[in-house]
Amino acid sequence: MNDDTFIICTRTSKNDKFVSEPGITQYLAVSEQDKSYSPANSITRAKWRKRVMDAADGKEDSITGMRGDVLVFIHGYNNDIPTVLWRTRTLQRTLREQGWKGVVVGFDWPSANSTLNYLEDRSDASAVSLELVRESLDLLVEAQTPKRAGTPVCKLNVHLIAHSTGAYVIMEAFAQAMHHGNYFKSDWRIGQVAFIGGDVSTDSLTKHNGSHPMFDRIMRLTNYSNGCDKVLAVSNAKRLGIAPRVGRVGLPPEVYRKAVNVDCTEYFQTKDPEKSLFCGTFNHSWHIGDPVFALDLALTLEGEIDRGHIPTRIQSGNLLSLRADGARPTFQSKWDTSAPEGK
Repeated sequence: MNDDTFIICTRTSKNDKFVSEPGITQYLAVSEQDKSYSPANSITRAKWRKRVMDAADGKEDSITGMRGDVLVFIHGYNNDIPTVLWRTRTLQRTLREQGWKGVVVGFDWPSANSTLNYLEDRSDASAVSLELVRESLDLLVEAQTPKRAGTPVCKLNVHLIAHSTGAYVIMEAFAQAMHHGNYFKSDWRIGQVAFIGGDVSTDSLTKHNGSHPMFDRIMRLTNYSNGCDKVLAVSNAKRLGIAPRVGRVGLPPEVYRKAVNVDCTEYFQTKDPEKSLFCGTFNHSWHIGDPVFALDLALTLEGEIDRGHIPTRIQSGNLLSLRADGARPTFQSKWDTSAPEGK
C-alpha cells in the first residue's frame, strides 16, 4: 500500500516555500519520511487525482453499490504545515487501525501561526472556500462518470471533517457553490460531514439562518462538542460577543434532522493529557490521535449503523454522548452475508 500523504494546498509560495497567503491550488504527494511539504511535492492535478482514487478504491458494497471512500480534512486557524501534515497522517493511521478502508486527504488553506491573525484567517478562509467544494466535487464527479459509453462507474464516497475554523470554511464553501451555475445545477452529494471543535455559532446551523446550502448537499452532519473547550470560549471573546460555538455547547434545538450532536464532555474529562496523543492545545485538539474518537468516526463514515446505535455512544433521551468502552460489533463484517432460503 502506498503510504504517501495527499494534500490539496491553497497557499501561495515564495522562495520555494509555502506561506500563509492564498495562492494557486497545488496537489501534493508527501513521502512518509517527510515532516513537512513544499512546492517540490507538487504533482499534476490529473496524476494526483488518479493516485487518490486508486488509494481509495475498494471492494464494491453489494448493497449500496459504493466503492471507496475519501475523507477530506480541513484544518482551522493557527496551523502551520508540519501540524497539518501530522493531523492528516494521524487521522489516516487511527482510522485505519479502527478498520476504516478509505484515504484521508488534507485540505490546507493559509492560516497564520499566531492568534493575532485570527480575523484575517477568517477572511482567507472565505476566499479559498470554493476550492474545497470544487476539488472535492470534481473528485466525486469524475469517480462517478464513465469515460465512455459502456464503461463501469466507480462510485466514490467523499466525506468532510473540519477542525475549529475549518467548520466555517465548509459552510462558506457550500454557500459559495450556490452562486456558481455548474455546482448549483448539478446533482451532487457529499456523504458524511463532521465538525470537531467547530468554531461556528450555534445560530449559524439553525434552519432559518442560511445553513440550507450545506444541508441540501450532504447526507449527515455529526458535531462533536466538548463543554471543556476553553479555546472556543476565547473565540467568543475575540468577536466582542457571546455567540456560543457549536464545538463547545453543541447544536441548536432548531436544526435539520440530518444533524446529530455527540457530546464528548464526560469522556474528555477522563483523559490525561500526559498519556494522550495530540497536537495543539489539548482541550481543543484532543480528537485527532484519540482511539475512541477514531472508532466513532470510522463507524460514522461507514454509515452501516444508525447514529443512535453506534456502540461508541450512550443515548439518553435525544442526547448522545461519547463512551470509552464501545467496540466494533463482533460480527459486523458478516452482516451482508446472503444464504439460500431455508438454510
